[in-house]
Amino acid sequence: MLAAMGLAGMAAVSLPVLSACGVGGKANAPNGAGEVTGGFDWKKAAGSTINILQTPHPYQKSYQPLLKEFTELTGINVNVDLVPEADYFTKLNTELAGGTGKHDAFMLGAYFIWQYGPAGWIENLDPWLKNSSATGPDYDFEDIFEGLRTSTRWDFTTGNPLGTGGQWAIPWGFENNVVAYNKKYFDQRGIKKLPDRFDDFIQLAVDLTDRSQNRYGIATRGSKSWATIHPGFMTQYVREGAVDYTFNGSDLVAQMDSDKAIDFTKKWIEMQHKAGPTSWTSYEYPNATGDLGDGTAMMVYDADSATYPKNKAGASAQAGNLGWYAGPAGPDGNYKTNLWTWSWAMSANSRNKLPAWLFIQWATGKDSLNKAVEGGTYADPVRKSVFDTTFKRVAADQFGYLEAFETVIGSSKIQFTPQKKFFDTTQNWAVALQDIYGGADTASRLRSLAKTNTSKVNL
Repeated sequence: MLAAMGLAGMAAVSLPVLSACGVGGKANAPNGAGEVTGGFDWKKAAGSTINILQTPHPYQKSYQPLLKEFTELTGINVNVDLVPEADYFTKLNTELAGGTGKHDAFMLGAYFIWQYGPAGWIENLDPWLKNSSATGPDYDFEDIFEGLRTSTRWDFTTGNPLGTGGQWAIPWGFENNVVAYNKKYFDQRGIKKLPDRFDDFIQLAVDLTDRSQNRYGIATRGSKSWATIHPGFMTQYVREGAVDYTFNGSDLVAQMDSDKAIDFTKKWIEMQHKAGPTSWTSYEYPNATGDLGDGTAMMVYDADSATYPKNKAGASAQAGNLGWYAGPAGPDGNYKTNLWTWSWAMSANSRNKLPAWLFIQWATGKDSLNKAVEGGTYADPVRKSVFDTTFKRVAADQFGYLEAFETVIGSSKIQFTPQKKFFDTTQNWAVALQDIYGGADTASRLRSLAKTNTSKVNL
């Protein structure tokens, strides 16, 4: 959530993907799963040490006290390197390109698979999942929500959907992009029915806005970052029937200038002018969620797990006053939702693949996830069994949160077309939104964007 959706994600735009041989011509390392034989045993790699790379995050903080339990279970020592969010992907990209295998396992966002996978930098975890000598009988990979499992799997073939090819990471925590709102203020205004259609949603946001009272209707991201596109914008974009690309059999063709895309974009930008923050073009998720917590923004269309902590006692001025709902449905009633997932991946050049896999298996397993959720700040769990039991109990007092989750989860997945120029082309999209916000003609600017992106994705 934090690093990959903010400044650190810019590293993916600025740093090139090198060849699959890496720097200095280092050959791709073989998959290590076939070397593991015999019965499954958590102590199979006892006495070894692994290095993991993380960025500070509620998931990381929830698991930090649990690491000693992993060492007790397995006999494996874990060295943790924490890198600030603004530097995380720069460091990870450089290290993986160098082929050193310094860190055996690391936190990874799903979109980065499209960059790191084709370069041969990350291990295909499918053989590990299928090897009963390496994976315990109670792991139950199918318990992880389907949209998450498919979102971390691709064959890197242009035009092929997610869910094909290798399993390049294992989901660890995720977020649905839905609407959080100031329930206390809504109750004071007598707002009982939350809008089911986008036009009504815009009107509500406008009605809630009173600049003289330092109150505005809707906070979303607006900076010149790819991360501006993927939360609320992309979720409502696909609900309204628009798509990012189509495949004509040989090439991807950008569709940001389709009639549906143009109509939606006009409405989205108009909503920012009439009911968004006055400094929308600089907004990242901390600005948006901060305004909700301060009582300045009445709604936020962004990650549910980014707003969830704001409702905890002492976390914000509006703690205890917030509610959630799925946001407006599409014209046909759909609740398609774009998600983000933090996952665990393994370096293809790790020299400690079995202990690294045991760590990933433990971190994404039922027992550790249940314990992390019990801490009260871990949302959303990737496993259905954990959501249905522990999380439902812990989050029962968060008004509308569980209902919003259950409304969208069946349609929640990465809604983007997978492609290897994702960060560059999606940042282009964010720049186009800013240009339109600044007065550029919507149709003309989107036609220019579509032409540029079609060229880039097919290079």
